[in-house]
Amino acid sequence: MKFFIDTADVAEIKDLAATGLVDGVTTNPSLIAKSGRPILEVIKEICGVVDGPVSAEVTATDHETMMKEAALLLKLADNIAIKVPLTVDGLKTCKALSDDGIQVNVTLCFSAGQALLAAKAGAAFISPFVGRLDDIGINGMDLIADIADIYANFDFDTEILVASVRGPQHVIDAAKLGADVATLPPAVLRALYNHPLTDKGLDAFLKDWAKTGQSIL
Repeated sequence: MKFFIDTADVAEIKDLAATGLVDGVTTNPSLIAKSGRPILEVIKEICGVVDGPVSAEVTATDHETMMKEAALLLKLADNIAIKVPLTVDGLKTCKALSDDGIQVNVTLCFSAGQALLAAKAGAAFISPFVGRLDDIGINGMDLIADIADIYANFDFDTEILVASVRGPQHVIDAAKLGADVATLPPAVLRALYNHPLTDKGLDAFLKDWAKTGQSIL
């Protein structure tokens, strides 16, 4: 499973990219607004930090303007993936861009039917929002399972990019279902390698080692 970081905070991306565990980055208008920086500036900087795809989302709602925004975003770097909403105009834009060999991330997916349409439109990634489904009493992982089954039936190339991830269990459940990517807030990626028994075991090892009076160096 690939890990993308869901943030526009360049300092966070640099810190996590240094672990070698980051395969890409996803952004959206809300994250860009939170950064307080111009969108083109921050997207370009992120693209210089990671080698993998950086999802840059259009803000227009009509196909023609989406295409113009996409053209501008694509000039920033070679690893840009254009992010579009799962609307009729978004799917039209996805089809046009994907036909030109451009990676498209179709976002705000909440049903298997929507995911099927995105795959037929040539999306490189589909982003189902599991956490937001959980918030309204629907098991988001059921959607991941349904999409995985449908995509396997027809051998679609579209990768399932699990979004709106709220904690480590979402990541584990998505991995068990065969999702290709999880896009994680920085805190969730860090939470994946934290466990109280790991901390307790390391503390015991260090105390025992100190008693020996030895040093490896």
